[in-house]
Amino acid sequence: MKERLIIENRTGMPMVQAMEYAQSVVREGKISGDGDKAQYCYATTFDNGIVVWADKNKASDRLVVEE
Repeated sequence: MKERLIIENRTGMPMVQAMEYAQSVVREGKISGDGDKAQYCYATTFDNGIVVWADKNKASDRLVVEE
């Protein structure tokens, strides 16, 4: 099975740091839906105010990291 993940960094932090937040969401796994419809948690909020939004596209998953 081929998977594609897009990470969009909308913060002022370096991409490597934004990827740590995205990794935390991915580590929790796809929590809703089954099979091709499964997706990551829609919004994950961290104690420091960082939010990771998840979106399911036709060919990929997308995580947006925001402050």
